Order: sequence, then C-alpha cells, then structure tokens
Amino acid sequence: MQAASDGPAELQKPEPQPLGDAARGKEVFRFETFGNEGFWFNAMRMQQGMEEAKVTPKQMLAMGLHFDMEALDAGLRKTLEAELKTDLSMQNAPHLNDPKTTVMLINSNAVIGMVPKDSNKDKKINIMEGDMVGVSCALCHTITDAYAFNMPGGGSAGRRIDGPAPISLNIGKLLATAKNSRAYYANLQLTIGDKTIGRASKGLEPTSTEAEVDAYLTNPAFYPVGTFDETQDGIGNPVKNVPLFRQDLAAPFGTSGQNALLENISNSSYTSNLDMTTIATPEGRQFLFLRAGDAGVKIHENYKQVLQETGVTGYPFVQAKFVGDAGNPDHAVGRRVDDQKLKDMTAYLFSLPAPAGAKVNAEMAERGRALFRANCTSCHNVDQSKPVDAKLLTLKSVWPGYNPGPAGVRGDPKQSPIINSPGDFDDKMVVVDASDHGEPRGNALPMLLDLARTNIFLHNASVKSLDELLNPKRGKKSPHPFYIDDKAQREDIIEFLRGLDTEPIETRGNVTKR
Repeated sequence: MQAASDGPAELQKPEPQPLGDAARGKEVFRFETFGNEGFWFNAMRMQQGMEEAKVTPKQMLAMGLHFDMEALDAGLRKTLEAELKTDLSMQNAPHLNDPKTTVMLINSNAVIGMVPKDSNKDKKINIMEGDMVGVSCALCHTITDAYAFNMPGGGSAGRRIDGPAPISLNIGKLLATAKNSRAYYANLQLTIGDKTIGRASKGLEPTSTEAEVDAYLTNPAFYPVGTFDETQDGIGNPVKNVPLFRQDLAAPFGTSGQNALLENISNSSYTSNLDMTTIATPEGRQFLFLRAGDAGVKIHENYKQVLQETGVTGYPFVQAKFVGDAGNPDHAVGRRVDDQKLKDMTAYLFSLPAPAGAKVNAEMAERGRALFRANCTSCHNVDQSKPVDAKLLTLKSVWPGYNPGPAGVRGDPKQSPIINSPGDFDDKMVVVDASDHGEPRGNALPMLLDLARTNIFLHNASVKSLDELLNPKRGKKSPHPFYIDDKAQREDIIEFLRGLDTEPIETRGNVTKR
C-alpha cells in the first residue's frame, strides 16, 4: 500500500493551450462541420441510408441519439413531449414512429450532432430537397437534461448539456445505417496481408460487402456501445467516448496522449475522423506510411480502391487549408481547419462545468476518501478541481499482463516500434501513440468526474461498473489491477468516487447523512 496523500508527489504540467473566444467556440462545438456533410452525403450516404431504412425518432433514441427539444417549434415540441410520456407504441406515439418526423427533427437541428446545412443555397433547410447533413463534435460529447424523456440504454430528449459523454450512443449501429458504410474502411478492423488486430477473429477486406461491414459495426462484441474507433490504423480499437467538460484539467489529449494541444486533436477529428477521405490523398498516404510503414500504404491503396468501387469522387470534402508536412501532430494529414475556430472551441471546452457529483452518504464517502488517499493517489488527485498529472502512464505500469511482441515497422524510425500484446487493452496504442512528439507509449490519466452516471470504465470499455473495476475477481494480470478486497470498503470508496466533482467538499450540497 502506498503512503496516504492527496495526489501525485510531482505533477507534470501540461503545455499552455492557446485560447480564443468561448462564446464563438460554443457555436463551433455544436454546429461546425467544416464541410464534412460532403463526406456523409456523397461518401457514406448516411441520409440516403436512413431514408431507405425509414429510420424513426424512436429508433434514433434507441441508437443513443439525443434530441434538443428547445430547437423545435412550439407545436412539434408539445406533440413530442406528450408522446414521450406514453409507451411509445405506434398507437400512442405516431409521430415518434414516423420517419417523416425524423426529417423534421433534423431540419430543425434538433438531433444533437447531426447538423443540416443549406447545401443548395436556397436560404432554407430541407434535407429532402438537396440539403446535406454533417456531423459536429456534439454528437459524441453532448447529452440533454432529459426533462422530456430518457430511454434506458438509449438517448434522451431535453435541453442540451454540452460536455458529458453520451455513454449509450451506438456509433457502430449509426454508421451501419449509411448506405455506403464501406467508405469508413480505414477506421474499421482490417486484414492487411494475413494479419488483423482487434476484437474480431477476422478483419475486413477492401472487397468486403456492405452487409459484412454492417455486421461488424453492429456487433457490440466488436464495436461496443459508448465507444468510437477514432484512428485510421486498420485496427479494431473503439475506445470509450470521453467527456469534454473542464478540459483545462485534462492533458495530454487522446487515450494515448497523442496530442499535447487540444486544438490539434480537434483538428484531427475534423480532417480525418469526420472526413477520412483525406487518407486517400498523397498526404494521407505519407501519414499512414510514417505511422504504419508498408501496412499503412496498403490501407491507403485499399481505401482508394473502395472509394473507386463505390463511386466516391471529389474528395476530400473537409474545408481545410492544405499545409503539407503530413505526420506533424499539428496537421497529421497535411490539412488544417480554421485556426481561430479551433482556439475558440478550446476556450469553450475549458469553460464547460463538470456535472455535480451524486448525493452520497457522508460517513461512507469519508471512509472512502481515506481509502482513496491510501491506495490511489500515486496517480490520481483527491481534489478533482486540480489538473490531472500530464505524465503518461506506461502500459506495463497499468497492465501487469502486458507482454508485447513485434507487429510491424514504421516509416518513421524516430517513433516507437510497432508492438502489440495479446488482449485488446493496448490496441489503441499499437500504431497511434505519443512517440511522434517524444512521449512514451502509454495512457493519459482520466478525470475522475461524472462517475455516478458512467457505466463504461477503462478506455477499451472492458469494465462495466466501479465495483467490477475495483473487484479483485478481475485478476492480478488484468489492466488497472488496483483493487479493494473487502466488499464494505469497496462500497465506501465507490460512494466517494460517485460524489466527486470540482467543488470543494466543504461547500458541496451533494453530501447527505443517514
């Protein structure tokens, strides 16, 4: 057991973050697409797929999407509020079971993260008349207060709350509604040569059918609910959606700490995740070669083949400045969206408040605090209003079973070697780690906030509760094997963790005595 303390003895400070205007950043976070609607309409064909499948609002809620009720006109809002109080059957909730209402919701900008654009320049929004739908950062980082409805295991309807992760969002199923989900090739688990890395026993090929891609995306064993595969590395490594509130307390950014600056990971999201056709450009090829060597080049070539076979032309679609120098963390695929907007969004994400902790039993939480100080503070702070330690944790230090072997050769020898261990805990770090800016392969520390609502723990979503996380039944060789053996003590420390927020404990109104 460690010596009791309030946090790590020597905190590594993060790099200073350039900040813009938070008010403008709010609009960027919620509604900016930088033209990626071209990718979602012309490459993925998401709108076309949803229209053909006759996707209803009820089905969207089941996929974990959230509705901003304040974006609706008074009439539709009142109608849906009434229907959401029923059993949602066709008889009692006809609008929620009607795909025409889906169109109305999207046209109203009420489906959070799915942003309609006036693509045909007629000064009105109607996705049935040529307007396209893009994706904003809010899709994976906003929920609602659920005043109107909260679907167990699904989405909600209410007022926007930016920052918390939508832990029931089924990104895989949403992607599978697209008519051409093959266009998401580079972010899927692939077979390159005779090798594949990921949860599935067999990876996808450039010749894999739409049905085969959709079967992968909709299998929660391969693509768990609440996760997103954010790297163009051909590895099946979906990681849990992370919160984006109080980002002034969180650094470096990304599971593997691959970005020292928040604006750079935001730029990568816009220029590759939300329009990955940049991977099919010469700069995308160079980026993949530097990161993954010959395997990366093969991903590039195969992706171009997929795009050609599925009739995708005119890419990339993202509206970004060409800067070249692929592989640079500032602009990994050689493109950079508007710098001022990135800085504005950083300021907004710095300003977003963390959710209040749950109401907890004071005596249990105090005992749990003592246990936390004695067991957890070599890595974590007791006071969550303090920044996390910016030092990356080596994989061996958090995973005793880590036993990697060679998995490939990079095009850039200055980066860490490509290695992989049995199991999927390190899959996110096999190709994309922090070695391009001199940091070790490892994990960035998470903020310990919003834990009462969370049902996904560890970046690979392998643990479903705090009790499971802290229970020695997981085994000594498992990731994060830092356990509390005694059940009553485990309940105490869980009570403490559930109550954590950024307010000083003396001023909180969320601690109750029983």
